Amino acid sequence: MLRELSIRNLAVIEHVTVSFAEGFHVLTGETGAGKSILIDALTLAIGGRGSADLVRYGCEKAEIEALFEPPAGHPVWDVLESFGIEADPGEPIVVRRELSVQGKSVCRVNGRIVNLSMLREIGDSLVNIHGQHEHQSLLRTERHLEWLDVYAGEPLAALKREYQEAYRRYAETRSRLRELEDASRHNMQMLDLYRFQLREIDDARLKPGEDEELQDERRRLANAERLMQNAAEAYDLIYGRSGLDALARAIARLEDIRRYDASVGPLLDQLQSAYYQAEDVAHQLRDYRDRIEADPERLAEIEDRLDLLGRLKRKYGERIEDILAYRDQIAAAVDTMENRDEHLLRLREEERKLRDEARRLALALSEQRRLAADRLAKEIEGELKELHMERTTFRVQLEQPAGEDGEPKLGPNGIDEAMFLFSANPGEPPKPLAKIASGGEMSRIMLALKTVFAAIDGVPVLVFDEVDTGVSGRAAQAIAEKLSKLSRRCQVFAITHLPQVACMADHHYGIRKSTAGERTTTTVEPLEGAGRVEELARMLGGVEVTDRTRHHAQEMLDLAARKKGA
Repeated sequence: MLRELSIRNLAVIEHVTVSFAEGFHVLTGETGAGKSILIDALTLAIGGRGSADLVRYGCEKAEIEALFEPPAGHPVWDVLESFGIEADPGEPIVVRRELSVQGKSVCRVNGRIVNLSMLREIGDSLVNIHGQHEHQSLLRTERHLEWLDVYAGEPLAALKREYQEAYRRYAETRSRLRELEDASRHNMQMLDLYRFQLREIDDARLKPGEDEELQDERRRLANAERLMQNAAEAYDLIYGRSGLDALARAIARLEDIRRYDASVGPLLDQLQSAYYQAEDVAHQLRDYRDRIEADPERLAEIEDRLDLLGRLKRKYGERIEDILAYRDQIAAAVDTMENRDEHLLRLREEERKLRDEARRLALALSEQRRLAADRLAKEIEGELKELHMERTTFRVQLEQPAGEDGEPKLGPNGIDEAMFLFSANPGEPPKPLAKIASGGEMSRIMLALKTVFAAIDGVPVLVFDEVDTGVSGRAAQAIAEKLSKLSRRCQVFAITHLPQVACMADHHYGIRKSTAGERTTTTVEPLEGAGRVEELARMLGGVEVTDRTRHHAQEMLDLAARKKGA
């Protein structure tokens, strides 16, 4: 769960640190007090998109730090391990996000810097935030199949992965076949070009590393006279009076000394070793000098060869290895063009086999989806009944659009398209949500979906930003009870304007905005006892708080306590 959230210099918040516990939390306050800023801060902490505009005016950066305590065995530990982040399941996870006025963002998890995509993947397994904009995702039918597949669980996910691999192979083969079938005069022109290039590269008889060897040989031949002179002089210096002769005389002196003082024995051994080494070097220098010879013809051959290699590099690649790789590439293209009919037959047969395999898996996938669709519809209807939508019909419609051959069209996710259908009144056929669902109905349908999926995805923290929009009365009370029930499985946060929802919370926080001089500041205050009664009274009575609204607020809290204890 989310144990603590610390915010510094974010929008109108100067510095706020809030501690949380298990259960159902609500955030309330006047419109514009900054309730959504806390959700914005949590969104940033789990990888949401940031903006320099969020940094408090006059400050260099905004800082958000969140401390999570997920249970042992939660998927987030595997995610952290895959990123190489050290984490002990017995210790909390600390997420930190800094946002500068230049728009730069720095993210850390347990002290280690991570990029935004890594933070987002970690955050997705920790927190699920539902904002008002998510109502729109219910209207996007392309999301419906995704939700259905998540609901169906691992058996369908495994089959879907197998299908997607088969579809990938089928799509690649189909693409190669279409390219080959579209062969035209351009392909023949390319064939002539490729043949010319292939001959040019093959005639050069290239060897990897050849250019470097030739460069070395060219340097030696171009400087043969200088090399010979230096080698001869070095040989003469070693064998001359200042060389081996001097060492021989020094050895004779040390041998004489050793007759009277044995302690110079090691020095004598070292000097004798140096003499033999110098003598060996001199012999090798003599052999090296004798091998050196000026060869203008060989030098000219090398220059011509390097010139040829340079022209080929300018055409086909920076290194000989690149030229040879290009040669293999165009050789394969030439083979395909020259044996087009043979390749067409092979690819058509391969495409047919892969299409049949993908279609077989897609049909099996579709059958599992139909079973899951029925279960999901029944479960959603059950949740909606608890939200005072007893006469609602919810359906998951699966369709299979036909392709050019009249068979169901294969796609990346199979042959199915899913659509959520809804009817609020008996006798009316279910229709797409976009056509008939009101704002209050959309809120309750989304809450029903979140309730169902909370038991599947294992995300320990659920955040609802005004999920009660467009509802009142019994429907508001039903939403409040549903959120309270949901908080028994995970930690739940809700921003609300409805006292029916606020009174059902286990923890209540008041968001207050104040002005000192020319600066505006938002604070967060845990509400208990009389403070909570006063806040509920404000929500009931609006601007004016009276003894009657306070009494009504206390009655609501007492009734909520009885409902939660039942």
